[in-house]
Amino acid sequence: MYSATFIFDTLQFDAAFHTLDAEIAAAARQTDGYLGEEAWEDPKSGRIANVYYWSSEAGLHALMQHPRHLEAKRQYSQWLSGYQVIIAQVLHSYGDGQIAHPTRIKAADAPASA
Repeated sequence: MYSATFIFDTLQFDAAFHTLDAEIAAAARQTDGYLGEEAWEDPKSGRIANVYYWSSEAGLHALMQHPRHLEAKRQYSQWLSGYQVIIAQVLHSYGDGQIAHPTRIKAADAPASA
């Protein structure tokens, strides 16, 4: 399983940003292996983190090459004062089972070593 975390500081969002953001999110949801997403905001700094999860690296790479994503990369300085992207392989995920989360793997699907 893979995750892509997009962390950013905002400037000013406009209608073009919201349209492009929605289109990228829709494209992510249509890629092979898409598992889900979540977003976080730090109330002190206003910094935002969007995390997307895939069952394989192929879907992640498909989103990275999507035309709307490439357009956003070219125009980011209009809306963001800085960003960081973290691509990670999820080795383990566990909890008490009370939170529905994209990283939850059914016991039958989990590898024996997990």
